[in-house]
Amino acid sequence: MGAFLTLSTSAAVILLVIRGGFCVDIIGGNEVAPHSRPFMALITTSNEEPICGGALIKENWVLTAAHCDVKGGKVILGAHSRKRNEREKQVFQIAKQIRYPCYCSSSLENDIMLLQLQGRATLNKAVQVIPLPTTDDDPKPGTTCTVAGWGQTHNRVRKFSDTLREVNITVINRQICNDKNHYRKNPFITDNMICAGAKNGGKDSCFGDSGGPLRCNNVMRGITAFGKANKCGTVDGPGIYTRLTKKYLQWIWKIIGGA
Repeated sequence: MGAFLTLSTSAAVILLVIRGGFCVDIIGGNEVAPHSRPFMALITTSNEEPICGGALIKENWVLTAAHCDVKGGKVILGAHSRKRNEREKQVFQIAKQIRYPCYCSSSLENDIMLLQLQGRATLNKAVQVIPLPTTDDDPKPGTTCTVAGWGQTHNRVRKFSDTLREVNITVINRQICNDKNHYRKNPFITDNMICAGAKNGGKDSCFGDSGGPLRCNNVMRGITAFGKANKCGTVDGPGIYTRLTKKYLQWIWKIIGGA
């Protein structure tokens, strides 16, 4: 595994990616029923090491995080287990990766990317497209959301889940996430981001989960982005998610609309 990139800030913020960037896994969650989240995409290296997660938004397009280093990687759809051979799996090479043009690795703004697959997925019970939201509603603090992935299940232990796991987390007011007990505005948690975790900690995304969808009331509202280094599931280090704002949705549709 490549070393995780740590920003030289007091917040010691990390992106939740594994290879050449920042990544995350599920803390405090549970294994889901096999193939019950058919929109989930697993992005791995050619050697089957996890890179990031993602969401299938069209037969040949996956939405993920811009910080994910997918060069030489592949996309696996229909997976429950990373390691087992499953007849439901569909494996694709990546034809094109398109980062949002204003992605900034220092401020962590605009952490969103599209992956075009070489070929089109066959939609079935195990592989389905997740609908993009029709509005850019900003989930209110206290809203329960879910995040899933194959990432790390214990803070500071670099062991990734073989099977897909999911956890319920709660949206936290951005002002709280920016205060001295959390991110200290370093980086600043903006309106383009959603802060979510658990009041008493113990529930979070973590290393290896980056790029996976954040769903609130069964609607995709965000993309797993970053958290504090070695702070998965802690009270002062809730996860941060790129919010699917109007500008991002317009950008997505402009690219994938006719493809």
